[in-house]
Amino acid sequence: MKIVNLVFQVFFLLVILLFLIYFLTGYDSAFEADQNCHSYLSSYDTISRNYGCDHDTETHQWILYESNDKNEPAKIIKKFRYKFL
Repeated sequence: MKIVNLVFQVFFLLVILLFLIYFLTGYDSAFEADQNCHSYLSSYDTISRNYGCDHDTETHQWILYESNDKNEPAKIIKKFRYKFL
């Protein structure tokens, strides 16, 4: 019985830790994440138009990426996750 209780306590602490990490590390809104993405974007060479910010609604984040003229996937430079709850 003591082992079951210990496992439950460890699991409960892990869940609390994950919630704390989630709520303390993301931006408060999609607007803040968007503003930070475009702020980083302004520091890159936008004349070539190879850099951009895009909103990913499934993962609740803005993504700063570098595309190329070839038919290759874009390179993700930085992700700006925001809280959706």
